[in-house]
Amino acid sequence: MIVTVVLGLAAAAFLGLGWVAQQHVAYTEPLGEMLHVRLLFDLARKPVWLAGIVAMIGGQVLGALALRRADVASVEPLLATNLIFALAAAALFYKERLGAAEWLGAVLVSGGVAAFLVAGRPQGGGVPAPGSAVWIAVLAVVGVAAGVVAVALRMPLQPKAMLLAAAAGALYGLQDALTRGSLLILAWGPVALFTSWEPYLLPVIAATGILLNQSAFDAAPLRISLPATTATEPIIGIVLGVVIFGERLRVDPPALAGEVGGLVALVAGIVILGRSPFLAKSEQVQQAPRDRT
Repeated sequence: MIVTVVLGLAAAAFLGLGWVAQQHVAYTEPLGEMLHVRLLFDLARKPVWLAGIVAMIGGQVLGALALRRADVASVEPLLATNLIFALAAAALFYKERLGAAEWLGAVLVSGGVAAFLVAGRPQGGGVPAPGSAVWIAVLAVVGVAAGVVAVALRMPLQPKAMLLAAAAGALYGLQDALTRGSLLILAWGPVALFTSWEPYLLPVIAATGILLNQSAFDAAPLRISLPATTATEPIIGIVLGVVIFGERLRVDPPALAGEVGGLVALVAGIVILGRSPFLAKSEQVQQAPRDRT
């Protein structure tokens, strides 16, 4: 379990650093490129953004290693601490000190993660049986993400950024579940992996999530665009871990109280950290002013 925690927190650190670098660049892109593939091509020409992508990929690789050792429900809360590392990276980048609100948010996030893991003790799970309703769960998440994007298209910039980020978080949670499924199938051998649908859907979900996230970063500062992703990903991932892989959480009243309390603290901490002025600094140093009404 200790190795899983270290891998999960290291993954969160790389993810947080990657988010800061990506948003710092994406916010300067023209608004007309939101939700267009050309946004990714334009960003790919920026070294800082590429460094952020490399950091994010590193975090995803470490997250995959954690998922290889533990259930989705165990790893997702650890990955949610990426906002703490994003806050620390932004503070270092802009040479600012963390205030009381940031420390409170950090305590709530880390305490919420610890409370959920201790109370729930997630365990078990395996490859879904043939003929199971995995596709229904996958399509449900994709459908919810598509619906959120459809609503976002009719919203002003800041609500649009939050909704696009939430849709990205839903797809990232699905990505984590598909990664866990692919790793479980790989234990049967390479042939089983390449004859399964999970490895082929995984890059499509990942690429779509990146496009949605960069569009959210393009629309609003990190304090608005990142918390929705960070809050949505673990919730979707945990639900999919239980529904798809049959992962088990303790359900006695004290355990349920601890699990719910941990998730509430986690989301509250994410909201507090997301409102930190440090995560808005990129709005003040953008390269060119733009109309964002």
